[in-house]
Amino acid sequence: MELIKKIKQTEAQAQETIEQAKAQAAKQAEEGRDNRLKALAEAEQERKKATEDAVATAQSEGLAEIRKLKSQAEKERKKLRDKADNKTAKAVARVVNYLRG
Repeated sequence: MELIKKIKQTEAQAQETIEQAKAQAAKQAEEGRDNRLKALAEAEQERKKATEDAVATAQSEGLAEIRKLKSQAEKERKKLRDKADNKTAKAVARVVNYLRG
C-alpha cells in the first residue's frame, strides 16, 4: 500500500514537473517572440533614421552643388559681359575713326 501511495505521489510530482516545464517553455517562446518583435521594431527605427540622415545629407550636398554652380555661372556671365563690352568698345572706336576719317 505504501508503495502504491509513493508511486501515485511520484506520478503526481512528475505531472506537475511536466506542467511547469510546459508553462516555462510557453513563457520562453512568448519572450522570444516579444524579443524578435522588439528587435524588428528597433531595426525599422534604425532604417528610418538612416533614410532620413541620407536624405538630409543629399539635400545639403545638393544645395552646396547648386551654390557652386550658380557661382560658376555668374563668373562665366561676367567674363562674357567683359568680353562683349571690350568688343563693343573696339567696334565703337572703329566706327568713330571711320566717320572721322
